[in-house]
Amino acid sequence: MKLEEIKQEIGKLPLSQKLLLVEDVWDSIAEGNRELPLPEWQKRELDKRYMEYKAGGRNLHDWRSVHEELRNQYK
Repeated sequence: MKLEEIKQEIGKLPLSQKLLLVEDVWDSIAEGNRELPLPEWQKRELDKRYMEYKAGGRNLHDWRSVHEELRNQYK
């Protein structure tokens, strides 16, 4: 099935089924993400940040506070 045909079929679905389909697509992307290669520079940066975090040199922020801060900043 071609992409345009898939889009047309999705367009026929009720909203509840579209939302379930989106969830399934995201799940499949997350599952396949394990296979995506990271460039070496990204691996080094992640390792560096993780070590800084473990050494107490990095503060973590929950997504709610980050989201609210960004929303307030860009109102």
